Amino acid sequence: MNRTDKEIIKKHIFEELESTRQSIASLEELVQPIAPDNAIGRLSRMEAIGAKSINESTLRKARIRLEKLKGVLADMDEDPDFGLCLECGEDVPLGRIKLVPESRMCVACAAKYE
Repeated sequence: MNRTDKEIIKKHIFEELESTRQSIASLEELVQPIAPDNAIGRLSRMEAIGAKSINESTLRKARIRLEKLKGVLADMDEDPDFGLCLECGEDVPLGRIKLVPESRMCVACAAKYE
């Protein structure tokens, strides 16, 4: 992977980091406890609890992605093999890295583990 590609990916990762941080902040507001004395009706309360559960799951995934993105950013400068598939050693296409920067495998190898 050449230097220009790495700079493009780095810029993209910084954008993804910022977007993920904003999502986390929004989700943290949505997962606040629902007060039992909140007069929203039984069905509405059940819907609010269901939505809270979904948002908690999304928040967990966003936090994991944030840590993975930070790891990729650190690896880019330290790992001379960045951009090569960890499984087969072939180049990971630039489009895949831009789409899923935390993935360190090509599509074919990643599909083996899904």
